[in-house]
Amino acid sequence: MKHFILFILLSFLTVSSFAQQGAEMADTMRSSGKIYVVVAVIAVVFVGIAVFLFSLDRRLKKIERNS
Repeated sequence: MKHFILFILLSFLTVSSFAQQGAEMADTMRSSGKIYVVVAVIAVVFVGIAVFLFSLDRRLKKIERNS
């Protein structure tokens, strides 16, 4: 089991090192200022999902208390 976990961790480390090589698109977007739009859209989507999940949790707690 320890060997399997070690293998998975090392696999993630090597994958992340390969991901650093192809950053031309990110450099282009950063130089033109569009990267901020991408970050803002991702932030809005994340906040929307978080608000939805919290409201869903509140509704479920209310239903559980009533039944």
